[in-house]
Amino acid sequence: MNFELSEDQLALRDGARDLLDGVADITRVRAVVEAIDGVDDALWKAMTEQGWPGIAIDEALGGLGLGTVEVAVLLEEVGRHAAPAPVASTALALQTLVDGGATDWIPRLLDAGGIGCVAWSRGNDAVRAEEVSGVWQLTGRPDPTPYAPSASVAVVVAMTPTGPGVFAVDLDEHGRPGREPAMDRTREVGWLTLDATPAIHLGDEAAAMSLLDRGATFAAAEMLGGAARALELAVEYAKDRVQFGRPIGSFQAVKHRCADMLVDVEGMRSTTYWAAWCIGAADAEASIAASTAKVWCSDASKRVMASALQVHGGIGFTWEHDLHLFLKRAQLDQVTFGDAVFHRDRLASLLRTRVEAGESVI
Repeated sequence: MNFELSEDQLALRDGARDLLDGVADITRVRAVVEAIDGVDDALWKAMTEQGWPGIAIDEALGGLGLGTVEVAVLLEEVGRHAAPAPVASTALALQTLVDGGATDWIPRLLDAGGIGCVAWSRGNDAVRAEEVSGVWQLTGRPDPTPYAPSASVAVVVAMTPTGPGVFAVDLDEHGRPGREPAMDRTREVGWLTLDATPAIHLGDEAAAMSLLDRGATFAAAEMLGGAARALELAVEYAKDRVQFGRPIGSFQAVKHRCADMLVDVEGMRSTTYWAAWCIGAADAEASIAASTAKVWCSDASKRVMASALQVHGGIGFTWEHDLHLFLKRAQLDQVTFGDAVFHRDRLASLLRTRVEAGESVI
C-alpha cells in the first residue's frame, strides 16, 4: 500500500506553498503581528478565491469536492508559514454546517468570503442549551475562540438536557466579541458571551464527536507544519553558526537534537495524515486516529520547539528572530480542541470497550 501523497495532493501542496510564499512571507506575517490584527485580509481574500475554506465541501454546494486529506495538506502549509488566516476554523465550521443540514448558511462563508469560528470547551458544559417555545437558546461562555472577533458564524458545542449538541449562532445578527490579548499574535481570539442567544441546532452527540475529531486533526496538521518549519530553521542555523572554528551542526550533541526533531516531525506527519484519511473515509477508527494525532502532535510539538530554541541559543529567544512566532502559535494549537491529557483520557475511554470484550486495541 502506498502511504505517500498522490500526485494531485503534491501539486496542491506545492501550489499552496507558492501562494503562501508570495502573500504570507514572514515579513508580511510580522506586519500583521505588529498591527495586533490577527487576520490578513489580503491573504484571506487570496485563499477564498482559491476555494480553500470549501475544499472538502461538495461541488454542488459551491465547494471543491475534495477530502479531509487535502484539508490537512493546506493546513500543514498554513502552519509552516504561521499564516494569519482562519482556514481551519472556517473549513471546520462549513463542514459542520453541511453535516447539520444548514446549507442556507454556506453562501455567506463560501461566496461572501465570510469567516467561521468554532467554540469548543473541554467538558462541553461551559455553554448550556435550552429549547424555549421551539427555539434553541445558548447561555454561557466557552473557552477563548480563535477568530470569533471577525466571524460571521459561530459553531458552538453546548450541553443540552440529553447530552452534548452542536449549534450555529449568527454573529452578524447578535454581535461579535472584541479581541483579547494573547500570546499567539498570528491569530486573534475572543470570548463569546452567550445569554439566551438564539441558535440553530445542527446535531447531537455524534455531531459533537465528529466536530472534535476534525478539530483535533486540523490543529495537528497546523502543528505539523509549524514543527517542520522550526526544524528547517534549526538545521539552517546549525549549518551557519560557527563556534570554536566549526559549524555547531558538526557537534554531536546538536546532531542528535536535530535528529530527534526529525523523528518527532515524521511521527507527527504519520499520525496526522492517518487521522485525516480516517475522517475522510468515514473509517471506524476516526476518533481513535484523531485523538492519537492530537496526543502525538501536542507532545512532539513541545519537544521540537524546545529543541529548536536550544539549537538557536540566545538568539532564539529574541523578538527579532522568527522562531518565537512558531513557538507561540504551537502553544495555542497544543490546547485547541483538547490537550494531550484530554485526548489520552479520550483514547482510554474509546479503547476500553475493546479491552473489556477481549478484543485487540490495534
